[in-house]
Amino acid sequence: MTRIGTWLIIGGIVLLVLGVLANSGLLSWFGRLPGDIRVEREGMRFYFPITTMIVISIGLSLILFFIGKFWK
Repeated sequence: MTRIGTWLIIGGIVLLVLGVLANSGLLSWFGRLPGDIRVEREGMRFYFPITTMIVISIGLSLILFFIGKFWK
């Protein structure tokens, strides 16, 4: 199998696992962290998950760092 095929399969498996976790309620806290901006008023809802985005960014950076470090 080619490299791109392997990455597509791995990506699909990761998305499947994340979907199962999100559907089961194990990630219900995600998006409701302290620092996430949420404004709900009559006729309007604004949501900006700044803290959640920072956590995701740090996590993905660490994962990609370790993949790059040990892949060689």
